[in-house]
Amino acid sequence: MATASAHQGGILSGLRVLDFSRVLAGPYATMTLADFGADVIKVESDSGDDTRAWLPPADEQGVSTYFSSVNRNKRSVVIDLRSEEGRAHVTELLAMADVVIENFRPGVMTKLGFDFEQAKKINPGIIYCSITGFGSGKGASLAGYDLLVQAVGGLMSITGPQDGGPTKVGVALVDILTGMNAVQGILLALKARDDAPAESWSGQLVEVDLLTSLLSALTNQAGAALNAGVTPQRLGNAHPSIAPYELFDAEDRPLLIAVGNDRQFQTLVSLLGREELSTDHRFADNPSRATHRIELRKELEKVLVTEPGSHWVALLSGEGVPAGLVNTIPEAFDFANDLGLKAVVDIAYPQGSHSTKQVTNPIHIPGREATYRLAPPALGEHSEKVGWLSSIDTQ
Repeated sequence: MATASAHQGGILSGLRVLDFSRVLAGPYATMTLADFGADVIKVESDSGDDTRAWLPPADEQGVSTYFSSVNRNKRSVVIDLRSEEGRAHVTELLAMADVVIENFRPGVMTKLGFDFEQAKKINPGIIYCSITGFGSGKGASLAGYDLLVQAVGGLMSITGPQDGGPTKVGVALVDILTGMNAVQGILLALKARDDAPAESWSGQLVEVDLLTSLLSALTNQAGAALNAGVTPQRLGNAHPSIAPYELFDAEDRPLLIAVGNDRQFQTLVSLLGREELSTDHRFADNPSRATHRIELRKELEKVLVTEPGSHWVALLSGEGVPAGLVNTIPEAFDFANDLGLKAVVDIAYPQGSHSTKQVTNPIHIPGREATYRLAPPALGEHSEKVGWLSSIDTQ
């Protein structure tokens, strides 16, 4: 387990982020920036981020684990954006911010007086990231929920059993992808700001949306649809272009084998005692194996069902054939720990009354690692003292 740090330094130390986002895509993005030193002020209504009420599950203190998973290293301030006093407070914060990020429906920030054009009048150098579900044009009125985008964006059509119905991914993956794109866009804008003569910089709008984030992430499946006249279908756990690359039945539990080239296939069939399969015309190369995937699966499972999954993982992995068991999420953390990856950090709440376990930031930059300074904030925890002149270290 990694160790939480009270050190404020980081690659993004000194970067001031005013965060109006809620739920997942925006908070994931701002948490990433905060992990590397950015000072993030999370602006919330008096009812708070929606995910504060998304429970169960909750930790021992009754805090939504959904909310906690994407809101560390931030300070929370409650501001009524519709009140004159609230708008004045936001104007003060915005004037000193480097980055604004918001994911209201298009038009909401305009009504509140804080869209990009209005923000530039307050702070001409601002980088303003707007996250939407379907853009700010014809899709502006559509609610940007991850599940909806998985459906209309095609992901559900290729996910699930071949003989079953459309299935969502087991986590709000589109939100996470969009949050990552938001971080990339913000960093690109920061680079542009750093490269521009100070007198010529006039702020930058960064726009990302869930739908095109998903379409971009469809990669090979999108390429097949656009360039090969193919409508990708559900294949369960199989791959449309590679074989054997799916789940197989071992004696006791499912086993994943992911063969990516002919050399790995030859090693696989040799270890299984089925060398003749490598010269069978149906399986001699990858295009042939992909075409005859079902027949190949039957031949391999004749051997795989004779031993436990762990036996095959040890044997195959030891010879360079990618293989693994289907872990539960707790087992996945144990696996990462066994590999020395330090995937979990324990962050203490103020006064050390209790702590929260968090997944560590997956970006590792030796000597400039992510730091874990603040536990996810209580609603309005920093309302009385929040400001850009107060250090995170003193909170």
